[in-house]
Amino acid sequence: MYTTVLWDVDMTLLDFLAAERYAIGECFRIFELGECSDEMLERYSVINRKYWEKLERGEITKQETLEGRFREFFASEGLPVEKAEDFNAEYQVRLGDTAVFCPHGKEVVQYLHKQGIHQYAVTNGTQTAQKRKLANSGLDQVFVKAFISDEIGYEKPDMRFFDVVLQELADCKKEEILLIGDSLTSDMRGANNAGLTCCWYNPEGAVNDKGVRIDYEIKDLIEVEQLIRERV
Repeated sequence: MYTTVLWDVDMTLLDFLAAERYAIGECFRIFELGECSDEMLERYSVINRKYWEKLERGEITKQETLEGRFREFFASEGLPVEKAEDFNAEYQVRLGDTAVFCPHGKEVVQYLHKQGIHQYAVTNGTQTAQKRKLANSGLDQVFVKAFISDEIGYEKPDMRFFDVVLQELADCKKEEILLIGDSLTSDMRGANNAGLTCCWYNPEGAVNDKGVRIDYEIKDLIEVEQLIRERV
């Protein structure tokens, strides 16, 4: 049976895109950069994804990811690049202002809590943003602990991130731990690296083209309840 669930946060439990749209809009207002159109946001998302994938491969540092994406975005949009560092700092704060759950996310977390399942966050987000999100969503009242890459010093899927997690969960057998996340490259690959059972939250029906092992695949978080019941 599963006694412990490790949750990815962004785009698994919480709608990161909603938080991102709000945070960038607020920062554009604060830094008097005009309006960030939907088209600009789409272009930023492409740049942002590229930097996070480089981070997951160990090619760049976390700080290079956070600031570099905005420097490249600002340069491509004709915005003042010298504001990128301060923009990112404010962006991290504003990201934590919004906590919109993905469909059935709140219900599932509450259900697992009532069932006595120990729940933890495992996230590559920044300490500033994630702690505010967890507090504003109420998840900090349900989770036993949040493992945040900023505090650990390594990102998923790096085994050194999971070494810290598994050391904390030393009294729990690996086969009793289930990791749930949306990312093939950080969550599923991270679970593979750590020898953990993984559940891929794949609401859009994406193709697994990364060669990672998937133990369970779900399109709706409500399916987690049945998955847990079957293993009790």
